[in-house]
Amino acid sequence: MDTSGLRLERRYDVELVSVTKRYDGTVAVDGVSLRIPRASYCCLLGPSGCGKTSTLRMIAGHEVVSEGDVLIHDVNVTDLPPAARGTAMMFQSYALFPHLSCLDNVAFSLKARGIPKVERHARAREYLARVHMQAFAERLPAQLSGGQQQRVALARALITEPRVLLLDEPLSALDPFLRGQVREELKRLQRELGITFIHVTHSQDEALALADLMIVMDAGRIRQAGPPREIFERPADSFVARFIGGHNILPGRGGTVAVRADRCRLGEARDDPHIPGRIAAVEYQGSSVRIALTVEAGRNVSVVMPDDRFFAEPVQPGDEATIVWSERDAHAMPGPA
Repeated sequence: MDTSGLRLERRYDVELVSVTKRYDGTVAVDGVSLRIPRASYCCLLGPSGCGKTSTLRMIAGHEVVSEGDVLIHDVNVTDLPPAARGTAMMFQSYALFPHLSCLDNVAFSLKARGIPKVERHARAREYLARVHMQAFAERLPAQLSGGQQQRVALARALITEPRVLLLDEPLSALDPFLRGQVREELKRLQRELGITFIHVTHSQDEALALADLMIVMDAGRIRQAGPPREIFERPADSFVARFIGGHNILPGRGGTVAVRADRCRLGEARDDPHIPGRIAAVEYQGSSVRIALTVEAGRNVSVVMPDDRFFAEPVQPGDEATIVWSERDAHAMPGPA
């Protein structure tokens, strides 16, 4: 069969091949290889200095790659300028022009291309409507709240019709209520547009809520990559378990295990694995209560239980208690407890 005329379907929107970034001899990103499937919401997650923002900026072309290659839609863009990559970047600071209206901020890139005013304004209004900001088209950025400015910046990035949208901690400046609202809008837009979003965040909750693909980084390397549920349920090592949160690192029969805090309980020393300790703190969290315990060697663990169960048998700091878990909820991992 002659396949010369057939075009293979693209499987990945972005691919990093052994990408390294050095700053004056310091390795910020260390040989990272990653494939991001088509139309995915990908979150790069990790502590400060882990290399996530440097990785995003190399994809955008705002940082030079020291070694390796960056591919977008199967095209090697490693040496291309940002404007030639088919990406758009949404910065943490929003970077809106203070003297331009929302409409003209969104239309700015079209003006730079020489698109006539009527056409560019019509398209800008369309994208303002996508982010529910059409009623604020004539306002200046200073007349908007932080959440509204964020939406305008998003419309400005999307009007260029990028192949990939890059977001550098876009929700960090918002209050918790607005953060939840805008998070829902980002996911909706990504699904509607059918393009890949790559989102840098330090928030575990944000990544778990948004990502199709979650990348946990540390010291310039990928510690684990996969769907959020897979990473939460089966962390690859103690670093991932502790960073993602909601897990206790405990001694198991065959070594170290991770057990979700909501799968642990306060009980008695019977057949199930257990460790005695003392209650260090009790945090009421609405529908649940988190109980922190200090156990052997001064280590800290926690139990998360429904509020009704806690108030049926409440405990308080200073009480002796035993943390208990089931073998079936324990996930073995390398490294000491």
